Amino acid sequence: MFEQFRVKPDQPVRLSDFDANGKTYFAGSKDEAKQQFKPLNLKLRELQTLLYAQGKHNLLLVLQGMDTSGKDGTIRGVFKGVNPQGVNVANFKVPTPKELSHDYLWRVHQQTPGKGEIKIFNRSHYEDVLVVRVHSLAPEERWSKRYHHIREFERLLADEGTTIIKFFLHISNDKQRDKLISRRDTPRKQWKFNPNDLKDRALWPDFQQAYEDALNKTSTEYAPWYIVPANQKWYRDLMVATILVETLENLQMHYPPAPEGIEEMEVI
Repeated sequence: MFEQFRVKPDQPVRLSDFDANGKTYFAGSKDEAKQQFKPLNLKLRELQTLLYAQGKHNLLLVLQGMDTSGKDGTIRGVFKGVNPQGVNVANFKVPTPKELSHDYLWRVHQQTPGKGEIKIFNRSHYEDVLVVRVHSLAPEERWSKRYHHIREFERLLADEGTTIIKFFLHISNDKQRDKLISRRDTPRKQWKFNPNDLKDRALWPDFQQAYEDALNKTSTEYAPWYIVPANQKWYRDLMVATILVETLENLQMHYPPAPEGIEEMEVI
């Protein structure tokens, strides 16, 4: 359904070619999208339970996007009602002194999912070719090698059985401006307002170029990127849920067999 949004290896994409509103791609209304989302959410709950029960597969979901693109909202919306026992979120903030004393992937590897688990990366190892690049926190000679590191890191995870899906939440410059103003002016949202977001906003073109390079250089068959139009959260959640459900269904999971002789076991 959303194959057109998958970044194919060796076929460069430009973010300007994608409508961040999503209305270009979905002819239905907001209410129709929400109606489509409901059974997907129920199916996701069922598949997550099956994943956890079987304990054979694991899934890594990476969320990246500009500030205010809706990473937190995507997690809340798509995973509403899903059993938290088998779903965990890792947030990658400014590295601690201990983390800085290791290679940049050290802290990331520790957060990857175990068998039966869905792990959501709210930001990720891609910060090291995004923020690090745009803010010149490391020389180009160093960060430019990280695309190769990341591809091979994700290949390692995939070879060991991890299913990987990566979503870039694509919002427009105008939409980000509206969201930042809302955060500034709404008391219940002011806690989310970070003055540093304004500094990053001033570097919008640089971040867009950095994201395009990351998408083009690290979307692979075993760890694909999807560009998700995220101006409308109802479209964003519908697209993420659809791809997630299709991915889990393709694992062809089954519940473990019941204990032998269960039919004859008396419950007192």
